[in-house]
Amino acid sequence: MPHPTLVLASSSPSRRTLLERLGIPFITATPDVDETRRPGESPQELVVRLAEAKARAVIEDHPNALIIGSDQVAYLDDTVIGKPGNRARAIAQLTRASGREVTFYVGLCLLNAATGRMQICCEPFRVRFRQLSPARIEAYIDRERPFNCAGSFRSEGLGIALFERLEGQDPNTLMGLPLIRLISMLEQEGIDPLEPAGGT
Repeated sequence: MPHPTLVLASSSPSRRTLLERLGIPFITATPDVDETRRPGESPQELVVRLAEAKARAVIEDHPNALIIGSDQVAYLDDTVIGKPGNRARAIAQLTRASGREVTFYVGLCLLNAATGRMQICCEPFRVRFRQLSPARIEAYIDRERPFNCAGSFRSEGLGIALFERLEGQDPNTLMGLPLIRLISMLEQEGIDPLEPAGGT
């Protein structure tokens, strides 16, 4: 019996690249979701809510699919740090993070559109930034232009030069898609990335 179609409800190139590592065929869909944080909402509640919302946003077009929704935020000084959007805000974000620990939260949802079954979790990942001079911050931002990345860096690229220490269960979490947890969720739906070719 063939597996249901796997849909990644995200337009993120890094999430697509991460999911490709599993070798499971999938398609992508772009969810239209308001990502505004609600009053009093914790970062954990925010990413879990948005991960589910993104999965549900594409269910009408993929009624029999397994849909992956994911959302990521950075958290420092009781403040959610999102995507900077431009150079000035990226400089401000990295200046604020310099020499400090920032916690990243990733919400992950796997929704079986056919059965309504949903698996959902929040994965934390902590990053200790090095002491960064203004010149180094600007040099990094001008080289990688991480304006669409929460926290203003690409950990899969030169962003690794900004860090002193990383702490978490799955390094993929920092890039926006916790693959270890996702594999466990997929197995609950009968999909095993290590299933032998021609297996059932």
